[in-house]
Amino acid sequence: MLRKTKRLLGIGFSLSLILVLMVAVAPARSWAEPDLRTAISKVAKAAIPAVVHVEVTQKSEVANPFYDGDPFMQRFFDLQKTPKKFQRIQKGLGTGFLINSQGYILTNNHVVSGASSIEVQLADGRKLLAKKIGTDPKTDLAVIQISGKDLPYLKFGDSDRVEVGEWVVAIGHPRGLDQTVTQGIISAKHRKGISDPSSYQDFLQTDAAINPGNSGGPLLDLNGYVIGINSAIASSSGGSEGIGFAIPSNMAFHIAKALLAHGKVERGWLGANLQDLTYEQARQMGLSTSKGVLVMEVVKGGPAEKAGLLKGDVILDYSGAQVADAEDLRNRVATAAAGQEAKLTVLRKSQKLSISVRIASYEAAAKVLAASIKSRLGIEIRPVTDKEASKYGLESPVGVAITALTPGSPLNKAGLEVNDIILGFNGQVIENMDSFVAVVNAIPANQLVALLVLDYRSGNTGTVRVRLK
Repeated sequence: MLRKTKRLLGIGFSLSLILVLMVAVAPARSWAEPDLRTAISKVAKAAIPAVVHVEVTQKSEVANPFYDGDPFMQRFFDLQKTPKKFQRIQKGLGTGFLINSQGYILTNNHVVSGASSIEVQLADGRKLLAKKIGTDPKTDLAVIQISGKDLPYLKFGDSDRVEVGEWVVAIGHPRGLDQTVTQGIISAKHRKGISDPSSYQDFLQTDAAINPGNSGGPLLDLNGYVIGINSAIASSSGGSEGIGFAIPSNMAFHIAKALLAHGKVERGWLGANLQDLTYEQARQMGLSTSKGVLVMEVVKGGPAEKAGLLKGDVILDYSGAQVADAEDLRNRVATAAAGQEAKLTVLRKSQKLSISVRIASYEAAAKVLAASIKSRLGIEIRPVTDKEASKYGLESPVGVAITALTPGSPLNKAGLEVNDIILGFNGQVIENMDSFVAVVNAIPANQLVALLVLDYRSGNTGTVRVRLK
């Protein structure tokens, strides 16, 4: 199964502090020119033992199309023993690589999301069961673990220092073909808008051939250091067309450390709706460059409002570093610890100001944003779990689950219940809580909207129309 966004395809199964310090990082990069006649074979020989084949099994219950609940029909056609549901078993393949000698493996979240069991095959042929340590859907990364010690592993390089045109090597298991090595170059850096817009994106683009099954595999430089994790391809055929995307190693290293330490990623939150600054807007404001971020909305009760940030402000610098665009600022805020103070350089009506803002936790954001959903729809929500996704045959934990309904609210009157799952809103797929809050808050008051809802009792889906407050 492939993870799709328009014509973009995900390329895998769309099916202790000490440990953190043991995640391997490359030493200061050597700029010695490699011998191109043998460089790729040397990288492959050194890296293949640490690259693993990931096989995932996903079990789910699906409705039996031949079941008819009418007692007369059951007796007439002798269907008394026909089950309401039957179990569906799906298998998928992906790639991962060992990040330390203790059996910890980095792969893509979409490879292992919703998995009932995970089996890892090492380069020497051994097959071992793996367990999830932590997942982060927003960067599409996950850490799993197998039992073992003194295992071969790969080191992370510095993706910020990789240059466009630089040679790279991809290793993985496309179409189940183990230990496949391909080569190419870095085609571009800082690619955004590739997948879910609510995720954290800063992809490396490469023309190294990667295909379904390569997901989670390493993209290496010619010194053998991991500078990216292969995650997606743009393709109309489903196979490699020379446009692949890898998560930069610097982002992956940060996420891997967090997953090893906490099993999850704790992110910072600014509390502002941001937009890239256009060239025309920059000229009107007297700026010589379009680098910067325009504040479109400030969330009531959020850190930005408390710091005095206003709608229409332009954020030029964050903690002494120039802001490139909205995605750049969002990624930087996300890596900040809750309570950390950041200094912003802001342009307001042709005047530059210095504003200090105390970054809040993402958990705090969820509470503030949930309040707006409760006031407009009369519901409280939570993320959909892996167990629920598996139970209802969802490819991944998409949508939001209802945890409470206000009596007399629009959805309460429509007959929805606690644990029902909202999968879509006005024809738009709801990936997670962020995307749900974003689409709801973008709709004007007193407008009729359509929600695609999964009934938690039957597993059936249907459309519910309600009017927003």
